[in-house]
Amino acid sequence: MTETLKEAEKSRNFLEEIIEEDLKSGKYTSITTRFPPEPNGYLHIGHAKSICLNFGLGLKYGGKTNLRFDDTNPVTEDTEYVDSIKADVQWLGFQWANELYASDYFDKFYEFAVQLIKAGLAYVDDSTAEEIAAQKGTPTEPGVRNKFSERSIQENLQLFEEMKAGKYKDGEKVLRAKIDMASSNMHFRDPIMYRIKHAHHHRTGDKWCIYPMYDFAHGQSDSIEHITHSICTLEFIPHRPLYEWFIEKLNIFPSHQYEFARLNLTYNVMSKRKLKQLVAEKYVTGWDDPRMITIAGLRRRGYTPESIRELCDKIGVVKRDSLIEMSLLEFCIREHLNKIALRRMVVFDPLKVVITNYPEGQSEVVMSEDNPEDPTAGSREIPFSRELYIEKEDFMEVAPKKFFRLAPGQMVRLKSAYIIKCDEVIKDAEGNITELRCSYIPESKSGSDTSGINVKGTLHWVSVPTAISCELRLYDRLFKVEDMLSDDKPYTESINPDSLVTIGAAYAEPALMKAKFDDRYQFLRKGYFCLDKDTSEDRMVFNRTVTLKDGWAKEQKKG
Repeated sequence: MTETLKEAEKSRNFLEEIIEEDLKSGKYTSITTRFPPEPNGYLHIGHAKSICLNFGLGLKYGGKTNLRFDDTNPVTEDTEYVDSIKADVQWLGFQWANELYASDYFDKFYEFAVQLIKAGLAYVDDSTAEEIAAQKGTPTEPGVRNKFSERSIQENLQLFEEMKAGKYKDGEKVLRAKIDMASSNMHFRDPIMYRIKHAHHHRTGDKWCIYPMYDFAHGQSDSIEHITHSICTLEFIPHRPLYEWFIEKLNIFPSHQYEFARLNLTYNVMSKRKLKQLVAEKYVTGWDDPRMITIAGLRRRGYTPESIRELCDKIGVVKRDSLIEMSLLEFCIREHLNKIALRRMVVFDPLKVVITNYPEGQSEVVMSEDNPEDPTAGSREIPFSRELYIEKEDFMEVAPKKFFRLAPGQMVRLKSAYIIKCDEVIKDAEGNITELRCSYIPESKSGSDTSGINVKGTLHWVSVPTAISCELRLYDRLFKVEDMLSDDKPYTESINPDSLVTIGAAYAEPALMKAKFDDRYQFLRKGYFCLDKDTSEDRMVFNRTVTLKDGWAKEQKKG
């Protein structure tokens, strides 16, 4: 066996081992997986792991993957969420074999329920939700069946038909499976299969007023689609026996459920309910707010599908929950953006520089590479003139010994241009520095420097006459707490007040006038940015995707 084959075999995850054994043994000739989101919100990065896993397995083993919407709760579902989910899956780079909906099977589910009633394995219960909860007992005490469980098959069939016909109000009756009220698995204690909901469904309209519960619909949907490997997260382990019970009693295609660890990220909440609350209560501007860990939010912030797929690949597929460092996701996006991002110069906090020995009214063009990591990226023209902007933080009037930026009497190189020396500091009446008077070395032009002068500092800059104004949104982590799962406080109290800092008017080189929404940029010495959808003809808006280095790691060391 070659070393490459040995390495590939060693790195297989447990699901790949199961699939390969199933194919080798002839249990299946091909595999079918599915990604089954409920359309009650936008997908987050945890769903991205499931998407990459399900579609990745289908691709690796020549099978297929369905996109199936588990739309069994009309109260919380919406076509907006359906559309967003489809867009997210495609953006991540995957295409489903079939677009399906649990609601496609409502008639079949009803037939399955009637089949169980006829077999004496389901009954209509008039108890309230509180009574049913009390009757179920506790993990250490068995439950107690009520009198409604003794109804005849004929009476149950009639009542279930009347439920379907809309004769009863919401909550007045439910259909329950008849299994084992003393089971150590609480899901076996006569679970609810159907509840009454007089609500408009986004696909079936008002045809139905009874809707199946997830545990009843899920396994049957898998079976109808002949899903060979039904992959869920670890919290569904206790549900698996019920999944198998329904399939066995209905004598239908035996789909099998496998569980893997979900993706939990530091400094984030991964609950769709909490994300929905952040949107509803306006802690963020929407599901695609760039601070959100939703796929839509990450996309708007400038993350690439390649970086998210890389994260999912790095963390692997395991059976034990863990907390993944947010810095790993940021590492993945930095690695990718460093290869593809176009370099541009943008001054965030401008300080004017006048080059006194550069002729007034004169300008020239200097050339600068678009991406030093990519020799094919080419170069661009940058206007250079007598008046420039540099960053205020790049000048100190009284500089320490190892300050290699600009200071009185000190020299620096302007990126792709000339070496300059600070000769004079101009201040206003209050003593604030308003302008620097500098001189340049004509023989020091980048690419043809004959000055013989070596300087340690290189600054980014923009030419005042051609600078364009733009708004910058500096996004950071939405929460201050590393492990939000173990945080005792209400999660909204842990929101980072500095998760968004806006710079209303930064100055950029004119090449950014041609920025496109799909382009990614490195603003030199500052970070990675992308154009935001709020951009208009009057105002360009850029979002910071990530800083050039991991600033949070530095802050944690201080703490």
